[in-house]
Amino acid sequence: MSSAEQRVESEAASETTRPRLLVFHSQASGRCRRVDGFLAQVLQRRANHATFAIERIDVAERPDLHERFGIDELPTLIVVDGGQMHGRIVDPAGCRAIEQLLAPWLR
Repeated sequence: MSSAEQRVESEAASETTRPRLLVFHSQASGRCRRVDGFLAQVLQRRANHATFAIERIDVAERPDLHERFGIDELPTLIVVDGGQMHGRIVDPAGCRAIEQLLAPWLR
């Protein structure tokens, strides 16, 4: 196996072991855009861009996931690690609230 193939396999393996951060949002919502900014600040400040596999889920496009995860308000952030939900926050007020949710995984 070439080194390029090994690197691709290694990246794929790390992708599956990273916790997933599900960001339920609506593109029309100002609150959701504000929380996107907070999230970017938290990840940038602590150099954690690669810590999570971030999945932005527009509830208009994926109502099935909206129902499955019981989303009542937007934005909602959910951490899924090892196939289990480990944390949830609805409409975080700022960076500190997001840091508290993500603290177990942040460096």
